Amino acid sequence: MATPTTNYFRITLLRSAIGLPKRTSGVLAALGLHKRLRTVYHPVTQTVAGQVFAVKELVDVQEVDRALSKQEMKGLRQPEKGYFVETKAGAVGRENA
Repeated sequence: MATPTTNYFRITLLRSAIGLPKRTSGVLAALGLHKRLRTVYHPVTQTVAGQVFAVKELVDVQEVDRALSKQEMKGLRQPEKGYFVETKAGAVGRENA
């Protein structure tokens, strides 16, 4: 018997729940979202879909094929190594101007 592939919801809290009803903040807490711009992964189920629907104005949701670990998420946020040298616009080809 083949096991079905599990997809995940990638849920990121974009807006704060300050000033909203306790029910809304309770749904966010149940999803594991306590701070803005935090991302959590939950398997795609009807229960989680209902919770996301209840707070759809506050979150960004994407369906992904696997959940990333904390180290992988940190690696995505790291900038490229090295540096770039930028020149002033129009300075190319001008000498002693």
